[in-house]
Amino acid sequence: MFCRNQTARATVARGSALEMEIRRGKFRKSVFLDTSQDSDIQKKIDHEIRMRDGACKLLAACSQKDQALEAAKSLQTCSTRIMAYMSELQRMKEAQVMQKVTRRSSDAGPMDNRHPCKGKVAISDLRIPLMWKDTEYFKNKGELHRCAVFCLLQLGGEIFDTDMVIVDRTLTDICFDNTIVFNEASPGFELRVELYSCCSEDDYSAGSTPRKLASKLSSSLGRSAGKKFRAAMEPGPCSPVSNGGAAPLLLPVPSVPGPKYHLLAHTTLSLSHVQDSFRTHDLTISGNEECSYWLPLYGSMCSRLAAQPHCMTQQMMSGCLKVKQLGGDPQSWTTVYGALKGTSLFCYLRQEDVEANVEPAFTIAINKETRIRASEKDPQSKVQNICISNQYGGEEVTHTLTTDSRDDTHRWMEAFWQHFYDMSQWKQCCDDLMKIELPSPRKAAPATPKQGSLYHEMASLATPSSEGLLLQDNAVSAEIRALLSSYYNDSY
Repeated sequence: MFCRNQTARATVARGSALEMEIRRGKFRKSVFLDTSQDSDIQKKIDHEIRMRDGACKLLAACSQKDQALEAAKSLQTCSTRIMAYMSELQRMKEAQVMQKVTRRSSDAGPMDNRHPCKGKVAISDLRIPLMWKDTEYFKNKGELHRCAVFCLLQLGGEIFDTDMVIVDRTLTDICFDNTIVFNEASPGFELRVELYSCCSEDDYSAGSTPRKLASKLSSSLGRSAGKKFRAAMEPGPCSPVSNGGAAPLLLPVPSVPGPKYHLLAHTTLSLSHVQDSFRTHDLTISGNEECSYWLPLYGSMCSRLAAQPHCMTQQMMSGCLKVKQLGGDPQSWTTVYGALKGTSLFCYLRQEDVEANVEPAFTIAINKETRIRASEKDPQSKVQNICISNQYGGEEVTHTLTTDSRDDTHRWMEAFWQHFYDMSQWKQCCDDLMKIELPSPRKAAPATPKQGSLYHEMASLATPSSEGLLLQDNAVSAEIRALLSSYYNDSY
C-alpha cells in the first residue's frame, strides 16, 4: 500500500479494520445502508477490485519498462479508490446511526435543515518546481537520476489521477497539463493532492515476453481447463468481488514484483485557496535523499484552483412575477418570467425566451449586499409584496415584486434566503463566475493496437492460424481482451 501522513493513516487504519471485519463475516448485509447510494458505492468498490486484480496480472506479465510503470500506477490508483470508497461507506453508516439516535432523542431540539448547494471544483496547470544542484543541472555531472511521477487528487469520494511524467535533471518543473473537475464538491471541501514517484532506472522485467507468456498459457491450458482460468477471472464463492450478493470481500493486494510508487509530497487545498488565478501552495515532502524515488522538490506547487457553485451556474428558482415600474404609476405592474441565477434575477417577457437564449427585458441584482424583505399585505390582493433593494452610486433602488398567491410568495422568499445562504458559504466564488476549462474527452483507442504493447502481442495470437488459448476458448479470449483494453482505455 501507499504511504500517507499521520491523519491519512488513521483513515487507512479505519478502512483496513472495516475490511478485516467484512472478511471475517462480522458485517451482515443488513448493516449497510439499504439505499441506492450505498449500492452505487459497493458497485464502485466491486469495479475497482476487478481493476486492481487486472492491474496485478498486467504488472506480473509486463516486459517493458513503460508498461510496468503504467500498470503500477493503475494499481496504486485502484487501491486508493478502494480505500476512499470504504471510508465513504463507513461515513454513511455512521451518519445513519447518528440520524437514528437524533430521532429517538427526546430532548433533541429543532435542527436547521438548510444545506449549501454543491458545485464544481477544478484544478489545472499543476507545476511543481525542482531544485537541482548546480553540478547536476548546469554542469550535467553525476548519475542521471530518472523517476516516473504522477499525481492523485481526491475530493470526497471522487479520485482522479494525472498522466505519468518521466522526470530527470533536464527538467526544472514537473508539469501536469490535466484539467481535473470534481462535480460534487461542497463549500467545506478538502482537495488532497498527492505526488507519487518511482525510480524508473531499475529493471522491472517479469522474465518473459508477452508472447512467451501467451505461448506458455496456451500450451499448459487445454479447452477444458479454460473453465478454471475463467473462474479466476469471474466472481466466485471466494472471489473478492462477490459474496452471494452481500458486501464485497476485500482481499489484500497480492505482492507483485515490479515497480512501486511512493508518496513523495502532498498538500490539501480548501475553499480559501480558490482564486481565479494561479497561486502557490506549500507542499509537505516525504522521504529524503537516500530514497530511490527522491526528487529535489522546491517545496511548493503552483496551480489554478477554480470553483463554480451551482447557484452561480444553474437556475435556483423560476416562475411568473409582477414587477412594479420604477418611477411610474404606482398601480403599473409588468408581468415577467423571473429566473434566479448567479448574481441576478433575470426578468424575461416570456418563458420561451429563457430556452431561446433571448436577452432578458431587464435584470435585478441579487448579491451579498442586496436586501430583501416582505412588505405589508396588499389590501387588494392580500398577498405580501417582495421588496429588493440595492445600492447604485450611493442611492438605494428598490424593486417591488408580487406573485399570484401566498404560496408562490413563500417559495420565492425561501429561494432568496437559500441563495443568500449559498453565497455566504461559497464566499469569493460567488463574486464573479469563475471560468473552468472542461477537460477534452480522452482520445479513442486506435484501430491498430500499439506496436510492442502487451495488448498487441497478446491479441496478435488470435488469428485464424493460431491454435493457442485464445482460439481454444472464445470466452477466455473475451476476458483477456476486456481486461487488457480496460487497462489501456482507463475505462473507469
